[in-house]
Amino acid sequence: MKIITAAALVAISTLAVQAQQAQGISGIFQTQANDEGHLGMVEFYDCGGKYCGTLVRSFDKSGKEINSPNTGKNIVANMTDNGDGSFSGGTIWDPGSGKTYKSKMSLSGKTLNVSGCVAIFCRTQVWTKVK
Repeated sequence: MKIITAAALVAISTLAVQAQQAQGISGIFQTQANDEGHLGMVEFYDCGGKYCGTLVRSFDKSGKEINSPNTGKNIVANMTDNGDGSFSGGTIWDPGSGKTYKSKMSLSGKTLNVSGCVAIFCRTQVWTKVK
């Protein structure tokens, strides 16, 4: 009986950790300010077994919310959860340049490192989970 109970506890603990990791990227993250000082709030969600992120709010450099023509648009698309806090295989769209880049992300606590890459050159921003 003790072996069955221990096995059940291990299984429950494993499921709890997996559920927490799966929910780790879900939610709203504040982006790092761009060159103009604007920042946004990106909401991540499951998009067919992968993760996508939509710009839900934008702010100017003074912190005032602004109406952006990019609100409601996907910024991040088709990221695969690698199960260890890293995500890859997707893309990120830069509204400032209008270009889409290969992307990878890594989550540690409430900090999300988001990289957009062309060949071997990557630019990384640090986003913070707010909700």
